[in-house]
Amino acid sequence: METPVKENSNLAKDYSHIKGWGIDADPKNDPTYPMKQNRTDDEQTGYSWERPTQQPVTIEVLRSIERPNVSAVFGTSTPPSGLSGVIRRFAFKFSESEYGHWLPLLLADRVNAVEGIVDDLKRGHIPNIIAEKGWPAEWKHNPQALAKKILIGALVTTAVIALVRRNKSEE
Repeated sequence: METPVKENSNLAKDYSHIKGWGIDADPKNDPTYPMKQNRTDDEQTGYSWERPTQQPVTIEVLRSIERPNVSAVFGTSTPPSGLSGVIRRFAFKFSESEYGHWLPLLLADRVNAVEGIVDDLKRGHIPNIIAEKGWPAEWKHNPQALAKKILIGALVTTAVIALVRRNKSEE
């Protein structure tokens, strides 16, 4: 029987084209290794269960570079589109362990919210942003926190406007 070190080093070589793969392949660097000495280490052999039938891929599905295939089930309600889709595609070029993956995804969420408002306006629907943000419920259940949010938002907005006006007057 091969030792776990040898199995893991072979695994690291098979996927060495993936940046960061095998970083935890050395069992001496694994904090759970002492517990696992008497176990079979079967989780390293791949799927230990029968994979469900693959959901048909009919839209663009972004997947992690760490995954050899798409997950068996995935969401199809909002495929990547617009500027937020471009940002998401960029993010999925990075490993899930890097800021280059997660920070663009956070930015894409914010951009997507603005895109949704613009789409509503294009269709002639004026969004009720106050209700959509849950402010009526927050006013009912936590008015102090809502007042604090509104005050901070007003102060930040005032500061930004003052800075922009100051810069224009200096020019």
